[in-house]
This record gives sequence, C-alpha cells and structure tokens, in this order.
Amino acid sequence: MQTTNKLRPGQPFAPVTFKQLDGSDVTLGAPGGWQALLVDRGQHCPICKTYPGEIEKRRAAFAEPGVAVAAVSADSEAQTRLTAEVAKPGFPLLYGMDEAMMRAPGLYISEPRSPREADHRFPEPALFRVNPEGALYLVDIANAPFPRRDPDRLAGGLRFVIEENYPIRGTGK
Repeated sequence: MQTTNKLRPGQPFAPVTFKQLDGSDVTLGAPGGWQALLVDRGQHCPICKTYPGEIEKRRAAFAEPGVAVAAVSADSEAQTRLTAEVAKPGFPLLYGMDEAMMRAPGLYISEPRSPREADHRFPEPALFRVNPEGALYLVDIANAPFPRRDPDRLAGGLRFVIEENYPIRGTGK
C-alpha cells in the first residue's frame, strides 16, 4: 500500500512543471498570482472530457479577478489532444502527470478497470487553488469522478475571496 501526505491549506504549494499541447512547459505553484489547478482522471472519463469545457464557458469569470486556470492529467499528449478536441478550453491542458507527481499532493490513484478504460494508472479528480504568495488556499481531493465543483460557484467563490481578502480556512490541526 502506498502512502501519501495530504496537503493542507496554508502550506506552500511546491512548484511543479508540466507539458502543454503546444510543447511548452507550464509551472504551477510559483508565487505571483492566483492559480486554479484542476486534476482530471483523463480522456477515458466522460466527466473529465467535458468538465474543462464547462470551466471554459466561465473563463471570463476566472480571468476578471486574475485567476489563471490549468487542468492536468496522467494522459499522454495524444490522449490529451482528444480531450482538447471535445472540451476546446482556452486554458492549458497539461499532461504526463506521473505517479510521484500524483502522490506528492496526496491524490487518490486508481487502477484501470480494463485496457478499454485506460492504459495507465490515473489520479482521481482534485482542485487546488494557490494564492499569490504560493500557498494553498483550497485543497479539494476526491476519490471518485463524481464530486465536481460547480463552475459558477467556483468562480464566484474565487471572486469573493479576492475582493474580500478572505483568509485561508481549515488550517487548524
């Protein structure tokens, strides 16, 4: 059994670099601005193929208060291109998350049920919001594909946090 260390709100989010479909690297977690990182199961998941499109429909609501959005999976470049064709996001779809990258933030990792489902182990969904100081503002880790944040509520919550300088919650041990 593999163990993980769950991330806690308020702790630094160690910068991590992924590839995006144009071949360039994207580093997430570096101080500088608000970031929202969506972790998806991958192209095999019907919800994961469409959720980035739902976020894209509200991208202006994220961009207005200055939140950079990206999504990442353990998929290959080719698999990520298939997701991009369905979702058509205007934000980076990142790929190649390996198992060490999945374990570092404490993601749940699943085995494919069959080769038809996926050809690799994959992370279950998660959402991380990182504040301009590089600290975790929100940690939302799921163990199944079904619990997803409503995109409108997510965008509205981020706006509220930024406008009201709302503190990081849930830091008590």
